[in-house]
Amino acid sequence: MTGGTTTDERKGTGRLAAVAQWWRRAFSYNGDERDTLLVIGKSALAAGLAWLTAHDVLGARSPAFAPFSAVLIMQVTVYRSVVQSLRYVGAVVAGVLVQAGLGFLAGPDLLTFVLVALIALTIGRWHVLGAQGPQVATAAFFAFATYTSSSGDSQRLRALGEIVLLVLIGCAIGTAVNVLVSPPLRYRSAEYGIHSLARTLHDLLAEMSPVLAEGVPDQDTTGGWRIRAARTGEMIAQARAGLVASKESLQLNPRRLPRRYRGHPGFQGYESVLGALERTLYQVAAVTRGLDRSRDEDEDEARRPFLRRYAAFLESAAAVAEVLTTLDETTLLAQAKRLERLTGEAEARRDEVVEETRRLSLPLADPSAPYGILVTEATRLQEEFRYTCQVLLDVAQNADGAPGASRR
Repeated sequence: MTGGTTTDERKGTGRLAAVAQWWRRAFSYNGDERDTLLVIGKSALAAGLAWLTAHDVLGARSPAFAPFSAVLIMQVTVYRSVVQSLRYVGAVVAGVLVQAGLGFLAGPDLLTFVLVALIALTIGRWHVLGAQGPQVATAAFFAFATYTSSSGDSQRLRALGEIVLLVLIGCAIGTAVNVLVSPPLRYRSAEYGIHSLARTLHDLLAEMSPVLAEGVPDQDTTGGWRIRAARTGEMIAQARAGLVASKESLQLNPRRLPRRYRGHPGFQGYESVLGALERTLYQVAAVTRGLDRSRDEDEDEARRPFLRRYAAFLESAAAVAEVLTTLDETTLLAQAKRLERLTGEAEARRDEVVEETRRLSLPLADPSAPYGILVTEATRLQEEFRYTCQVLLDVAQNADGAPGASRR
């Protein structure tokens, strides 16, 4: 037996370090970790208040319905909490009504239960109920159990009505806690998505430019670039989800009323930038496919001067993308002006690429050669950068001049 550290011990140490890092991030700055703790704390508070109301104040027979409902509708945004509360209440009411109608008509036997299940499951597929659709059957089954354990029609009606009342109480408490206790206001989610995509774009361009400046890359290298560019679909979807969450966080949220939020530039500009980044990543993927084409030694020598110019363009494009990696609403106007300057430099590098193709008389129209594709995609990249720059300038200038806008 050696005195060295075993694999299991190293894994255990790594897990402890990861847990400690998670808690440090949670207490250091706003992010997913702190949001997680906040949702857990608010859910526990809402559940406690709901149980107190249902058990101690009302003396309900099944008080767990209230805290269950309060926790179930605790969403990341106030808007989602309200929407899901309405859908959940609708699902529960539908389930209870199905049970009440069939129970009083046919009695609490197995055939009735099967009919209740069939109808409730069918209603649950109604698109209006969304993710709360399965709660129709859940409520119907709980209502059936409550119905069979009660005696007399009046007691059964009271028990079924209690279920609906407890659900309403739980939803009301859960929504109130979400609104009144640090309601989530996720302005930054839109920026984080743009940062992530821009960082991916910057890293790829920054890696490509020095390699192209040295000469023609081998196909292993260009193939790797091509694979990396093709893997951005999931990141784009995550960025769009962050933008949706940012928009929803403003709806029905009392924190958007204070003066310091009224000058916020909004999300229309961010949505435009996100769309431009999405198109840019697709265009970079087209560039990698053009570079990944087969070639011979004679063609390699002819491409070297062209690729050096193209490397300079990609380097300038990486500088533009780097600005977007730190996009910040509080310094948006200054960043937009810097972006305008860098975009002009990238445009000049693109013009040099075009001029080089003319000087070398490269076959731009030849579909078997990559030059036409590369020049076309360079032009499209430049257009997207110019569009992004103009969008941010417009948004920043409008926000800067808006009543109550904070000075940048």
